[in-house]
Amino acid sequence: MDNIYYLLLALLAILFIGPALFADRSPIPETSDNVYKITEAAEFDALLSSTTHVVVDFYADWCPPCRAIAPVFSKLADHHSSKGHLAFAKVNVDHVKNIAERYSVSAMPTFVFFRDGVPKGLAVNGIKGRQSVSLTSDGLVDRVRGADRVALEAVVQSLASKEEGSMGKSD
Repeated sequence: MDNIYYLLLALLAILFIGPALFADRSPIPETSDNVYKITEAAEFDALLSSTTHVVVDFYADWCPPCRAIAPVFSKLADHHSSKGHLAFAKVNVDHVKNIAERYSVSAMPTFVFFRDGVPKGLAVNGIKGRQSVSLTSDGLVDRVRGADRVALEAVVQSLASKEEGSMGKSD
């Protein structure tokens, strides 16, 4: 009878601990030349100071939702990046911990939206009330937590529209 308990305990251990032990921890491949892979705080600060809007993906290699949303983020960067105006960056929270701590990132993936070097809320139509969307007190999108493709695409589209409008005014 004791052997059955040990067998059940072993099976439960495999079911609950096994996925963590055998998770894919290889680096998430980046398919876009338009995404900055941040490796240190100075590099991140330089990007923030040289670009009006920056969309940052805080991720981890061991995170399955991060792997799922990575191609979407790359595609958005390919379609919307604009030097000096709109940039896309990835920060691996396990490698550049001080940046993740600086912006209180505790879940992966988390997308934070910067304007003029600081996280800034953004008015985005149609995504309020989503569990993954964090709003400021005045109803602006502050960040997106999780691999919410619809919310991420909506925020980036809103940013891209603002950039196109501001570039058109300065010409």
